[in-house]
Amino acid sequence: MVNVALLCPGQGAQRVGMGKELAAAFPEARAIFAAIDDALGFDLSRVIWEGPEDLLTRTDHAQPAILAHSAAVWAVVGAALRERVAAAAGHSLGEYSAYVAAETFAAADAARIVHRRGQLMLEAGTARAGTMAAVMGLDPERVIAACREARGSDGVVVAANLNAPDQTVISGDPTAVARAAVLLVAAGARRVVPLKVSGAFHSPLMAPAEDGLAAELEGARMRAPLFPVIANATAEVVRDAETARSRLAAQLTSPVRWVEGVRVLAAEAGGAPRFVEIGPGTVLTGLAKRIVAGAETVNLGSAAEVRAFLEAA
Repeated sequence: MVNVALLCPGQGAQRVGMGKELAAAFPEARAIFAAIDDALGFDLSRVIWEGPEDLLTRTDHAQPAILAHSAAVWAVVGAALRERVAAAAGHSLGEYSAYVAAETFAAADAARIVHRRGQLMLEAGTARAGTMAAVMGLDPERVIAACREARGSDGVVVAANLNAPDQTVISGDPTAVARAAVLLVAAGARRVVPLKVSGAFHSPLMAPAEDGLAAELEGARMRAPLFPVIANATAEVVRDAETARSRLAAQLTSPVRWVEGVRVLAAEAGGAPRFVEIGPGTVLTGLAKRIVAGAETVNLGSAAEVRAFLEAA
């Protein structure tokens, strides 16, 4: 039987209506959305299913919304998959979803934390405006070098998300990001695409949010994961609750080492796993194919996808 490497999507994967048919079709999924609504004290599921889009995409809503969808999928397929999962990884907020699947967090507890995480990130972005841009067609080392050259007294810029061998997201002060973009195009980048974000995520500009998130995590109920989870901040295999707590706190100001993490994930799963992405979108399975040669992938987000998977399991 093929080992499974579980993937959980991050911010940007959200879309209005996600998970609505899933909740209608499966009572286990419906219960997750209801529990998260109760935990947050407002009707997040209504925002997810009805919008408007600008309310759903707000950082403090998007983060628990994506986690809710991933957790709802897992509530339905977990019994069929749990014994086959060798390890898991999630992109940024998706790391919390991975820990929900591994039963380190209850879904409702994780939703409260990522909702607060989103609030803290919004506050940090308001206090000091920042931006991000995706760099296409250039290796990470050259992106990192350009960021180093673009830093100045008026701002910082760093490689924030190392998503694929030829795709890196940079993050920082707008002036420094703009300087870096010029240098990156001159260095041969195919494109540098500004992202619609409310702050410079995974950069030093998020430092004001770090203490608040660490305090939130310190008070959280956590237990050792049922299967290993790969940390974004270090690309290491995490097997205990205290390490998970520490790495999640560090994640806000650390780069997402996704390429390295996916390779570690694949190795942990025996070298040739089936990558299964739970939640909205197909971004992470697409990246897995670019990182691991011959990667076999499955996406589980819609009711139809989940039903077909369960019938074949």
